[in-house]
Amino acid sequence: MDVGNTHTTFGVYRDRKLLAHWRVSTSSRRTADEWGFIFRSLMEEQGIAREELLRAVISCVVPPVLDALRQLFGGLWNVPYLVVGPGVKTGLFIRAEAKEVGADRIVNAVAASTLYGGDLVIVDFGTATTFCAVTAKKEYLGGAIAPGIGISCEALYEKTAKLPRIDVEVPERCIGRNTVEAMHAGVFFGYIGLAREIVQRMKREFAEHARVIGTGGWGMVLAR
Repeated sequence: MDVGNTHTTFGVYRDRKLLAHWRVSTSSRRTADEWGFIFRSLMEEQGIAREELLRAVISCVVPPVLDALRQLFGGLWNVPYLVVGPGVKTGLFIRAEAKEVGADRIVNAVAASTLYGGDLVIVDFGTATTFCAVTAKKEYLGGAIAPGIGISCEALYEKTAKLPRIDVEVPERCIGRNTVEAMHAGVFFGYIGLAREIVQRMKREFAEHARVIGTGGWGMVLAR
């Protein structure tokens, strides 16, 4: 399970085969019973019985949700679970301050190192955008954190008197002909510039040849 600030994604594996996966909104107000109902309903739609679930691994950056999930797996369902965090052996060598590296960044680094190997810069376009540097020896060096593109859109709306609320869209041009077009251009191209600059600087600091891996909810939009 990957519990982010905006969305929660989870999947069911049998051995190493992914049977099904889902994406739901994250809510810190949900109880253990409500999370259990959601999980059970979605699994049963795919013909997976709750009783088939033998163990769970949780990556969570929302403490109230983690509390509810602990109650669900440790109490109501009695399913052994592992919470990714400091002290958990993942195969990574943490060269940054281990207690301050978020679980989401750890699992991104483990997955990218396993799937691709080599020196990597991992960019996760979520509610916040995180950049992580991982060496070919699976050393997690650290990274950067920036506001997500969705946060940028909301900030323009909330912190100004006349600018409207907009969704993230791929603009046709950089020179906007009206307010909305100008906002789309500024947010989208400005964000691409932010990402490119941070990636380039990180590569110069540790490995010019590093491969760049993108993930996260906004990743496919920006990749266009």
